[in-house]
Amino acid sequence: MEALSLSNQFLIAMPGMTDPLFARSLVYLCEHGEHGAMGIIVNKPSGIAMAQLFDQIDLPLTEEALQGEPVYFGGPVQPERGFVLHMPVGNWQTSLLVTDELALTTSKDVLVAVSENKGPDTMMVSLGYSGWSSGQLEEEIRNNGWLTVNADPHIIFSLPAEERYDAAMALLGFDPTLLSTDCGHA
Repeated sequence: MEALSLSNQFLIAMPGMTDPLFARSLVYLCEHGEHGAMGIIVNKPSGIAMAQLFDQIDLPLTEEALQGEPVYFGGPVQPERGFVLHMPVGNWQTSLLVTDELALTTSKDVLVAVSENKGPDTMMVSLGYSGWSSGQLEEEIRNNGWLTVNADPHIIFSLPAEERYDAAMALLGFDPTLLSTDCGHA
């Protein structure tokens, strides 16, 4: 039996999540399989603006609309490395295709293209990612750490960061604050 893949799903931190890195986090899962899972936290701005990031990597960022855009804290793994979640997929050196329309690119060529106003139409840049070893995410879900729901790219790319968590919660169709965090057996 093939394991259920949670790629292209949102992981929504349960209201009782105490880990400060992940409390009220909304994670977009880019990959999930027998070797583990990886995703990007999409609702936690890092405090760094795109203009600062491009300055640090010696690339010009002339498009004013992008200069003040936040760079996100994607997670605690490889926080010095940039990850670009974008639509359309395009043709970049190192991309993970999540869906036919959405990819995660880690190669610098996408940022060079952005600096030349030839980047993806829609994108979000993060530093670092969130990763789980084989079986770890499934265990955290079983222990009521996360809720999962089909991802909606509109939430990632069109809503302000502070509205994304609640918007993803609304996709569930119920009020998760009413859920008990206690596991029980009937």
